[in-house]
Amino acid sequence: MRTIADETRTALSRRGLIAAGAAALAASWTGAAGAAETTFFQRRKLPLGIQLYSLGPDLAKELDAQLATVAKIGFKTVELAGYLGRTPAELRAAFDRAGLACTSAHVPPKGAAISFSGDLSKLADDLHVVGVKTAIMPIQYIPDRMSGVGLRDAGMQMTADDWKWNADFLNEKAAVLKKAGIVTGYHNHNFEFTPVKDAKGADTNGMEILLKHTDPSLVIFELDAGWVTAAGQDPFAMLKAHAGRFTHMHVKDIKPTTKPNFELRQDPTEVGSGMINWPKLLPAAYEAGVRGFFYEQEPPFKGARLESAKISFDYLAKVVA
Repeated sequence: MRTIADETRTALSRRGLIAAGAAALAASWTGAAGAAETTFFQRRKLPLGIQLYSLGPDLAKELDAQLATVAKIGFKTVELAGYLGRTPAELRAAFDRAGLACTSAHVPPKGAAISFSGDLSKLADDLHVVGVKTAIMPIQYIPDRMSGVGLRDAGMQMTADDWKWNADFLNEKAAVLKKAGIVTGYHNHNFEFTPVKDAKGADTNGMEILLKHTDPSLVIFELDAGWVTAAGQDPFAMLKAHAGRFTHMHVKDIKPTTKPNFELRQDPTEVGSGMINWPKLLPAAYEAGVRGFFYEQEPPFKGARLESAKISFDYLAKVVA
């Protein structure tokens, strides 16, 4: 027979269960709210890098001092654009002193001591010394018939066959570098979107040709969001249409005054003060496969380059997405 004491214990037990359930539910709500407030880079445990081109010619003369400032700002990784007059070992030592990792490098297609047209075995060895895992061709291979033509004009004069040749070139070099443990990529400007006709007379452009004719198992792409937008293209649509192809991104902003063009023109600005919706684009890029995010800014700068880098970093470090 149940006693009053038994009933009291049962009631207390039920109250305890209800209270525990309420506490657990409240905790789950709090956790969800906390997750929603976590910044984009913290939530995904991703470092924010900087393309060293952003720092201009003085970087080579002030390498240690500027790298120390880059690290103090909060950047964790860097992307090379040339060897800055150093050997690979000297570069690695400088990055180590600053506590930075150099995971990516821009390597020209030709014309430099180290290029995609040179000794690929030496290129791979050099990049391994620095710590680089991805070698990215930052511009197209300009056909010999355009010798002396500037990058802007050459980009706009490229034919569909020229772009197809570039795709084959990337496949060939990437196959060799892959065996050496280096991933090969391509970085766009805006002239890749210049309309051209393919062999059947259909409308296309250089970027479409590169994406179509490069081997996805060999060649990745680095989306320069600023140049894509300057071309009047939609970076969201490009990422969605080619999910998995873009593994790197240049986080670059431009002013709304930028008129769509294919002529290497844009009105640059610090990230967060331009026309690109970063709280939406960053997660969209991540969902499409981007893991290497590098701030970059084109000249002219309104102040010191490192000041612009800090403004952009501070903005990106607070983006919740």
